Amino acid sequence: MISKDTDKKLFLLDAYALIFRAYYAFIRNPQINSKGFNTSAVFGFTNALLDIINNEKPSHLAVVFDPPGPTFRKEAFEAYKANRDETPEDIKLSVPFIKEILKGFGVPVIEQAGYEADDVIGHIAKHAEKDGYLTYMMTPDKDFAQLVSENIFMYKPGRLGKPAEIWGVPEVRERYGIKDAEQVIDILGLMGDAADNIPGVPGIGEKTAIKLIGQYYSIENLLEHTHELKGKQKENVENFKEQALMSKMLATIVIDLNYVPDYDDIVRSEMDTEKLREVFGELEFRTLAKRVLGEDTTPNEGEQISMFGSAEGPSAEEDAEEPEQASFNTIESTPHNYHFVDTDADLDKLLGLLQKAEVYCFDTETSELDPLNADIVGMSFSTKVHEGWYVSLLGEAKRKTRLEKFRSIFEDPNKTVVAQNLKFDFKILLNRGIEIRNKSFDTMIAHYLLNPDLRHGMDYLAETYLNYKPVSITTLIGPKGKNQGSMADLSAEEISDYACEDADITLQLYEKFKPEMQDPQMKKLFDDVETPLLKVLGHMEMEGVKLDVETLKTFSLELGIEIEALEKSIIELAGETFNVDSPKQLGPILFDKLGIGSSAKKTKSGQYSTGEDILSKLVNEHPIIEKILAYRQSKKLKSTYVDPLPTMVNNHTGRVHTNYMQTVAATGRLSSNNPNLQNIPIRTERGREIRKAFIPRDENYLLLAADYSQVELRIIAALSKDEAMCKAFHDEQDIHATTAAKVFGVVLDDVTREMRSKAKAVNFGIIYGQGAFGLAQNLNIRRGEAKEIIDNYYAQFPGLKEYQTSNIEFARENGYVETILGRRRYLKDILSSNAVVRGFAERNAINAPIQGSAADVIKIAMVKLHAIFEKENFKSKMIMQVHDELVFDAYKEEIDTIKPLIVAEMQNAVKLAVPLKVDVDMGANWLEAH
Repeated sequence: MISKDTDKKLFLLDAYALIFRAYYAFIRNPQINSKGFNTSAVFGFTNALLDIINNEKPSHLAVVFDPPGPTFRKEAFEAYKANRDETPEDIKLSVPFIKEILKGFGVPVIEQAGYEADDVIGHIAKHAEKDGYLTYMMTPDKDFAQLVSENIFMYKPGRLGKPAEIWGVPEVRERYGIKDAEQVIDILGLMGDAADNIPGVPGIGEKTAIKLIGQYYSIENLLEHTHELKGKQKENVENFKEQALMSKMLATIVIDLNYVPDYDDIVRSEMDTEKLREVFGELEFRTLAKRVLGEDTTPNEGEQISMFGSAEGPSAEEDAEEPEQASFNTIESTPHNYHFVDTDADLDKLLGLLQKAEVYCFDTETSELDPLNADIVGMSFSTKVHEGWYVSLLGEAKRKTRLEKFRSIFEDPNKTVVAQNLKFDFKILLNRGIEIRNKSFDTMIAHYLLNPDLRHGMDYLAETYLNYKPVSITTLIGPKGKNQGSMADLSAEEISDYACEDADITLQLYEKFKPEMQDPQMKKLFDDVETPLLKVLGHMEMEGVKLDVETLKTFSLELGIEIEALEKSIIELAGETFNVDSPKQLGPILFDKLGIGSSAKKTKSGQYSTGEDILSKLVNEHPIIEKILAYRQSKKLKSTYVDPLPTMVNNHTGRVHTNYMQTVAATGRLSSNNPNLQNIPIRTERGREIRKAFIPRDENYLLLAADYSQVELRIIAALSKDEAMCKAFHDEQDIHATTAAKVFGVVLDDVTREMRSKAKAVNFGIIYGQGAFGLAQNLNIRRGEAKEIIDNYYAQFPGLKEYQTSNIEFARENGYVETILGRRRYLKDILSSNAVVRGFAERNAINAPIQGSAADVIKIAMVKLHAIFEKENFKSKMIMQVHDELVFDAYKEEIDTIKPLIVAEMQNAVKLAVPLKVDVDMGANWLEAH
């Protein structure tokens, strides 16, 4: 072993792993400079680099980057790293600055085409060991443990003031329970890696992989002894033999690249103080500049702005958390007490615990993600941090008996149930005849209210708030895709720890988020709107809506004939046969051969742009354009709606059941998928035909649609308190005609259809912060005319302009804007030096309070209406929410009762300075009712 006092001390830094780690260390409070640039990654990485230079004093040092382009692993396995999220834009923008800083410090940068940084580090480390170097691989990546030897160490940076972790052979052996560090490769090969999309063997997680490799040493040896395995494990190892070997290959860090390292190239050169001064100045790193250069590079105006918009003063960097992200705690490193409930005595013990508990955490494990078709495989509970209980429900007899024992727990209104995405678990139980009537706390919704623009999945929350990486479901059932297994395929014992961990982690998140939900601004939204709404949505989704499949099939045939005829006409007008669906072929025909348009635009790839926005402007220049637009519309209707919708009808209910999502749109609006009801067409005649297929449940019902009239305009009038606009709504005037009369200076009776149309475009454009350029494009008029219309508009409605200006100023000062209920939208780019980026944030500052307030209004109405319908035990049901519209399956004998009730509750959901108005209609299908 080489002495640690050697003067040949090499540090190799895994660039992207450390950059990502630094970026996510600040994810809850990003470091934003006065130009609106997120400096978290650069700042964190630079601090880590300085710590190595100053504290470790390496004789040799290099930072290794992944090269652009494919690597040999991607060529060997196309799906390698295919599931990875797109690199955050802030990280992409940070890398050039980091490379400039490395140049300034004189630190060599290494990239090797075709190989990842892991391979380059491994190759150099193994060479350096032979040449008498002590090598430290600075990385949080567990894969590097396979390279550790007597003279090669993993260097895992410390966090929150803690010292760095250095892993040598003893630490790797202890961590994985193995003899040789190289066996880490076999463990990784068996368990797979969700982050890199290495499949591994389904059903084998880290715990099992460690056990098997500890017993059989390697995957190859394990495959020769599969006869010693049992049950599903034996079946999976044998069936996925080739996948295991391929996974091992993908997990193996290559150490024999085709070059010999030159150690003279991996030493620091002289520091370039001028370059560092320039970069630190641009980034506004005053503290770092003082630390490194002994000088302040920026004047006082460069304040740091956090993601919440508060100015933190000239020395905000000094208070920044020391970056660390990848040294997560795991189930292996965290003491816990998880129980597998298998006997009646265990079950009684758990029930006794839950009966005494005021708050309990709950999660279900199911055979699939569709609650109507899923079998409930098991349930997990937690009442105390680091403790969990898993109850197996495999087998229908056991499922019925055991679920019934928990009924009184779920239906106790004095208890609080905590869950992550409670709506799913609510529907699973509802499908089994049990309704959760506890008070509720959904950690996903709580985080959505705190940080609407971030992700809200449990794994992300655990990593961000608890520094804990949960067991991935892919370690149990394999990676996503057609070959992914199911929880129903596993034994209860295999599921138990995973399920207990979910409940335990969610309870810990509850303890983090609960205090923040007590804030008065959050409390009303959380307790009175979002939390009760999740159960309302659960009921609506389970109800579903009936679909007339035969109507859609007939419409599909009509569209097919229409598409064929249009295609034939287009080819005749073009004068040659070509693929109408190919923009590459269509562009030359339209713009070269037929000479349509005088300023055809080409994309970066060199082909003509033929999008709908381009062609719509040319519709009067040649008859082929109208045909192409009609062809595209019919084809889209057929492929997107008419043909897929019948396939979404549930076999058991005969209805389609959408999934409403509360935590997707940052504005607070609901969204839906499978099917997406928000996108069912309404603007075109052919598109409206699809709504005919949405019908009542039987002949005793009608569809009733209640739609807020011009709700966003009413809200902006109320928020702005503009006298003229408020008066128009109070007097029940036609707002667009009133606007036209004021803008064009005519009496109301002289307003023409064209004037009203232009005024309507301005009214709705104002909501989205539209300027003269946008209005000119929208109305196909000159920009000068559009500017004149907008200037006249603001002259007549000065309160609107004042409201917009004050909202933008509020956002600049606070970093967010609010709805009427205090729902916040954070705008981190509101001070961006980039005019385009800043302009987008300014438009959001105007629009978000309006859209968000409209969302608040309809959500409150939904909660109130559902409670009344439930209390009165109406046969009528609320079944759809689409934008500002609620749709009901209305029992004919109840219509006279529910119609005025619906109107009253919707119009009085929130008290505004102007009245809300609701239009109601009914019919034998959704089109008639709209």
